[in-house]
Amino acid sequence: MAEVLGVLTKYNQLMYQGLQETLYMVGFSLIIAVSCGIPLGILTAITRKGHILENKVLHKFLDIIINIGRSIPFIILMVAVIPFTRLLVGTSIGTTAAIVPLALAAIPFVGRVIDNSIQEVSLGVIEAAQSMGATPGQIVWKVLLPESLPSIILGITLTAINLIGYSAMAGAIGGGGLGDIAIRYGYQRFKIGIMIETVVILIILVQVIQWFGNKLAAYFDHKT
Repeated sequence: MAEVLGVLTKYNQLMYQGLQETLYMVGFSLIIAVSCGIPLGILTAITRKGHILENKVLHKFLDIIINIGRSIPFIILMVAVIPFTRLLVGTSIGTTAAIVPLALAAIPFVGRVIDNSIQEVSLGVIEAAQSMGATPGQIVWKVLLPESLPSIILGITLTAINLIGYSAMAGAIGGGGLGDIAIRYGYQRFKIGIMIETVVILIILVQVIQWFGNKLAAYFDHKT
């Protein structure tokens, strides 16, 4: 009995550590992605034809960058940016190293989320703000972002969920987290129970994040 309890304690600690690593990777990469993706999405949206800062060349350039970034499979991106990752954090293995490709994968995704969310704002609201003498900066901060906030929150929630999936994939090449546990202890050692446990934890984590995102979006949605 003592031996069984010892094994269970060992794997429970392992799962707890894996969950911590996953939250660490997802949390920091999401912060970076949101910090860089929001300005990227705003610029892409407001430089569209007929918008407040129309600029066809800049809009086309930003649109292409977002599309290219979203087109690269994550597993390929992880390998491709290994030199850049080593330059930034000094290694290409581990949870901190995994944050680099995770953030790079999420930035264009967030950028497109912001772009699409801002497009949903009624042109009538923008024109009303312009008629009252609002500057482009005031329109962005006081009209576009507040009006599109529920959609932005849902988009960021979806980004976080995608990052959880990416972080699990990162575990396959030494990124740590629950994905690493599933590969090393579940698949390679033929412990199906470990794999099932990691999947269950990931499902619960996704459900919690989605629930929280839905609640937050509903709170800021003044239309309902």
